[in-house]
Amino acid sequence: MKPVDQTNSGEFVIDVSGITKKFGDKTVVNGIGLQVRKGGIYGFLGPNGSGKTTFIRMLCGLLTPDAGEGRCLGYNVLTQQSEIKKHVGYMTQKFSFYEDLSIRENLDFVARIYGLRDRRAAVERSIEKLGMQGRSQQLAGELSGGWKQRLALAACLIHEPELLLLDEPTAGVDPKARRDFWDEIHQLSADGLTVLITTHYMDEAERCHEIAYLAYGNLLTRGTVEEVVASAKLSTWEISGPDIHQLAQKLRALPGLDEVVPFGNTLHVSSHDATRAQQSLDAVRDSTHRCRQITPGLEDVFISLMNSSRDNYS
Repeated sequence: MKPVDQTNSGEFVIDVSGITKKFGDKTVVNGIGLQVRKGGIYGFLGPNGSGKTTFIRMLCGLLTPDAGEGRCLGYNVLTQQSEIKKHVGYMTQKFSFYEDLSIRENLDFVARIYGLRDRRAAVERSIEKLGMQGRSQQLAGELSGGWKQRLALAACLIHEPELLLLDEPTAGVDPKARRDFWDEIHQLSADGLTVLITTHYMDEAERCHEIAYLAYGNLLTRGTVEEVVASAKLSTWEISGPDIHQLAQKLRALPGLDEVVPFGNTLHVSSHDATRAQQSLDAVRDSTHRCRQITPGLEDVFISLMNSSRDNYS
């Protein structure tokens, strides 16, 4: 599924620069700047410990940056966190609702926290919007992963936020539930809601309007998927044939090849020096191997970026 066009593309909901956060002597977010347009779906990718969650928590007012400046929803990210939080929905990785309460009871509890005047109407709208009418009395602890995800999303939206922050929301759910979830996210985006999402899934990244790759606190690249792939200036070959594992070992010992990665029954070989890489490939492969140059995918680019990054905890 391709991303829909962003709405109100001239308006920045988030406009920050130099955002920095340290825990002890470790810089977990290092001078990041970002602009996000209203109605956009912005994906954050990167290895565990890259600073993705810390960064979005600073944007939504849950953490105060140690340095930097900017605004989220028109409010200062350094001094107006309480105002930002009123207009943000935040869905964490871990299911955080009461498992001994029903869907309806959980949503009513969240509506009380937000101090909504007409809680009953807000709960009914949430249940109807996300298609939970037939399960509204079911205990949260009895729900499947996909339905728990739907409940969590409904709770995030019950106060009608302007910005939705999703921290790896589809981890542990089946492919059908993931597809349904993304259909809902794109509908919310079309309605003008801005979405920031962290994910490890490349297919989900490709459904975002724009993406950013963070590694160990640093922003390495950002833009549309096409822009990110093009900016990597990576040449990639796909190799198939017998004894692929043995061929991979030989290739990893040769110069000019940055990555040699199994992809199913094939190898993806990538390099930033196409001429030298081609020479190394010609030196080891034989007529039993089929080798063709392909357009690098997002996963090829991110593997290259991750392997070239330095862990700030090492």
